[in-house]
Amino acid sequence: MAAELSPSARKVQLALQAHGLGFRVIELAESTRTAADAAQAIGCQVGQIVKTLVFATRESGRPVLVLASGANRVNEQALKSMAGEALVKADADFVRQHTGFVIGGVPPVGHPSPLETYIDQDLFQYSEVWAAAGTPHAVFSLAPADLLAMTGGRQVRIT
Repeated sequence: MAAELSPSARKVQLALQAHGLGFRVIELAESTRTAADAAQAIGCQVGQIVKTLVFATRESGRPVLVLASGANRVNEQALKSMAGEALVKADADFVRQHTGFVIGGVPPVGHPSPLETYIDQDLFQYSEVWAAAGTPHAVFSLAPADLLAMTGGRQVRIT
């Protein structure tokens, strides 16, 4: 099955398997780059899309991963207090360096090293959510609790 996937999507499928997770990455003809695009392509609510955002802390430059409901806008002031310093939206090179993936396809797992991760509590109202899987066309479904387990992240209010 993984052999049918593009290289980046296959990398995510293998990372999921290495964690002992049986989730199945699928690639769609339609783009899933934005939450609205993904919801339309999958046929779910925008809130069920796991929007993956990467920030850099302003002083120390460490990466911070935010897994937000596609229906929400991230309150960067709230993140600042959680992270302990101001954050800036990461550029494409920073995202690729710290996650191994391009913007629009960053998954919650499969990064070169673990990332400080914050998970939007609003995702937990759904029994199923959809996360990016390595490319702007690849996704996989999972329960929100699985995001906590696979990332070691913290469930927080991000709005």
